[in-house]
Amino acid sequence: MNIKDYYFDPSSRPLDRLLPDGGFCGIFRTIGCIGDSLSSGEFESMDAAGNRGYHDYFEYSWGQYIARMTGAKVYNFSRGGMTASEYCNSFAEANGFWDEKLLCQAYIIALGVNDVLNQNQPLGTTGDICPEDHTKNAPTFAGYYGKIISRLKSMQPKARFFLVTMPRGTDEARNRKAAEVTKLLYEIADLFEWTYVIDLEKEAPVYDAEFYRNFFLGGHLNPAGYLLTAKMIATYIDYYVRKYPEDFTQVGFIGTPFHNAGAKW
Repeated sequence: MNIKDYYFDPSSRPLDRLLPDGGFCGIFRTIGCIGDSLSSGEFESMDAAGNRGYHDYFEYSWGQYIARMTGAKVYNFSRGGMTASEYCNSFAEANGFWDEKLLCQAYIIALGVNDVLNQNQPLGTTGDICPEDHTKNAPTFAGYYGKIISRLKSMQPKARFFLVTMPRGTDEARNRKAAEVTKLLYEIADLFEWTYVIDLEKEAPVYDAEFYRNFFLGGHLNPAGYLLTAKMIATYIDYYVRKYPEDFTQVGFIGTPFHNAGAKW
């Protein structure tokens, strides 16, 4: 083997080569996926009369593909149509997702499509977030998104968070709104410790007509599309582990009373 293949190459891009086994994403043994239909393996059906149905098949979610790649325990804290506001105001509580038994070493958050693009909820700014007291957050997308992170950090302070941006499509008006969400997510990542951006807007291929033909079923991904997304997200996490190895040396101690005082926490 060439050990240099496993060191960080400053000239590389996060998605230069997709990893079939998730690479160093596998250092996380518990991962929580917080998101909407695209995090839930949702398939879109249509009957002969043109009536559409929407069905969450979690086994096909990118989170469960990551679980099978890496052997990790991955939780789907998601549902079709989910928004950050609904997650905070009812969904997470109703489903027991704040339970300490479900705390994870890492969280992947993929929200914004329904909030900002579909429902036109106010985007807000990081000024809407009070990292020390999530109950003071403003009722904006930024405020609710920050509340999710703050509440989980209050229970699992050393958890790592990965914030997923929306890939580019061919609708320029949509792309402009998605870019506003991307900018906000980078600002949120700067606000919280151990928080990183999985920037699919910048690094993923454009979701154009050819991409849709191969990886979509109606307005949602098909099985191959969810598997491709899993490979992109896991590979991106591997990129961060190699780029910032000191940030991840003590991942195994997350959720335990132990740490190594001689290394970066």
